[in-house]
Amino acid sequence: MIRVAVLTISDSTSKGQREDRSGPAVREQVEQRGWIVTMTAVLPDERNAIASRLIGLTGAEAPDVILTTGGTGVALRDVTPEATRSVLEREIPGLGELIRSEGRKSTPYAVLSRGIAGTRGRSLIVNLPGSPQGAVESIEAIADLIPHIVDLLHGKTEHSALLKRTPQ
Repeated sequence: MIRVAVLTISDSTSKGQREDRSGPAVREQVEQRGWIVTMTAVLPDERNAIASRLIGLTGAEAPDVILTTGGTGVALRDVTPEATRSVLEREIPGLGELIRSEGRKSTPYAVLSRGIAGTRGRSLIVNLPGSPQGAVESIEAIADLIPHIVDLLHGKTEHSALLKRTPQ
């Protein structure tokens, strides 16, 4: 069973000025896949707060996956990728590339997302866009890869038949 933490990054939501729609959309999407959401939280767009929470989550009893939503754009307060990069042990550029590539099919603005992905300890951390639709579409883009990544992080290094391609 894949255990997931969901962090919404938003100044206005953390202040109670706006309803969190992205976090619940992400939660619903991962629960539909049979994954278990072990915690949710809302944080302001503050680099140190985001980095500290990511470090804290990846300690003992770490979830398999940490999904952040929000703070990935080009606005001055969007610092989620920088905070995430500061705590990653290994970056996985292909996940962010795949998310943007698939997102481009729905909106030209998908390429403006600077979200990244990588690992810290045995946890996969993925930055998702802040819009509910963008966040859900991003999960859909990479969801089939996540179980394999989690297996690898837990020492199960056999390649899944699902991911093997047959020669054409």
